[in-house]
Amino acid sequence: MTNAPDESLQIEGSIWFRSGQQNWGNQRRMALLAAIDSQGSITAAAKHVGLSYKAAWDAVDAMNNLAGEPLVLRTTGGQRGGGAHLTQRAQELLTLYQTLNEEHQRFMARLASVDSHNSQNLELIQHMMSQVSIRNRLACTVESIDEGKVNAIVSLALGDSLHIRASITQQSVNNLRLEPGKRVIALIKASSISFLTSNAEQDSSTDNQVEGKISRIVKDQNLVEVQLSLKEGLTLTGIIERQVFDTLKLKDGDSATALFAANQVMLGVLD
Repeated sequence: MTNAPDESLQIEGSIWFRSGQQNWGNQRRMALLAAIDSQGSITAAAKHVGLSYKAAWDAVDAMNNLAGEPLVLRTTGGQRGGGAHLTQRAQELLTLYQTLNEEHQRFMARLASVDSHNSQNLELIQHMMSQVSIRNRLACTVESIDEGKVNAIVSLALGDSLHIRASITQQSVNNLRLEPGKRVIALIKASSISFLTSNAEQDSSTDNQVEGKISRIVKDQNLVEVQLSLKEGLTLTGIIERQVFDTLKLKDGDSATALFAANQVMLGVLD
């Protein structure tokens, strides 16, 4: 007779770093930073912590974007070559995280000894916690809101010189309690982004046009993933059809413009 697996709800936790009101650094991402520091490259670090190469790049991009400045600096050397090292701020954050995490683990050990009589409520909390699959997640500040009876246009600042707009319902503005100065996360699906080369005629009808340089290209038979490096260490990633990519003749290092409609920008808050 085999013993049934233990499916009781357990209490676990980990340290997260926050930038303003945004959570951006979790345990696995801190492990990735530590591995980049010791291994000297994103490729080797990904293997060390059990991540795919692509997942590691995505994590680094997310950390750089949400921290508001680069935490990992890369040197070129081919699609999967080159090296990487941590910035001074990343080193400081990693040291702080390791110190706090040791204390946190001692706290969790004490907490685990307390029996829970609220398992149904804990399970509900578990279901309420989720992660999103949307590729582009950018920390922004609300600059202004052009309110309407049905829809509203929310102007967002991603830094001193980067600005985008989101078109959401007026009800969403009210539900999220948006106002100038509030910190939000802008969510943009990669499939919603298209690209123009620097010498192409600009499309004035598109709400958001963000200039940058192509920093990564990943191809398969039908689709191409294009990453655009923006000012202040931020990135945007778009997925376009292979035929469109071949027509545009995009290359690493080229200047390009990412285009996306305001109604393709979703907003989230943490309070």
